[in-house]
Amino acid sequence: MARAQETFGKKEREKKRLKKREEKQKRKEARKSNATGGGLENMLVYVDENGHFTDTPPDPAKKVKIDAESIVLGIPKKEEQEPEDPVRNGKVSFFDHSKGFGFIIDSENSEKYFVHVSGLIDEIDENDKVSFELEKGMKGLNAVRVKKT
Repeated sequence: MARAQETFGKKEREKKRLKKREEKQKRKEARKSNATGGGLENMLVYVDENGHFTDTPPDPAKKVKIDAESIVLGIPKKEEQEPEDPVRNGKVSFFDHSKGFGFIIDSENSEKYFVHVSGLIDEIDENDKVSFELEKGMKGLNAVRVKKT
């Protein structure tokens, strides 16, 4: 039977592996010797009245008493509003006839709304003044029932 040959490369890899193991052991011992105890008190973190983390306990004089009944759980009820006019006015900022879509800028709030050729009543072009209604689409509000004004 042939014996496994000890080549120079194998010896070097073995030396590196042993050296790494020794360095790791030294680092472990150094961490143990430098470790400062202190227990739980050194690990506690407090939150001050502004919401920032601090290592000092909060001042009991600054504590605010909150009545549990005053906390409202859930969504507050909507206040009654007058019904908003569903027809809006705007200006066509972009429209591509070959692709069949464009965008309308609302004259009241300067919001941009997507418009598709299927939502048109009249033929529109860029810079036309239009009236339209809004409808929820897949990616937000879409302009539908678009007419020239």
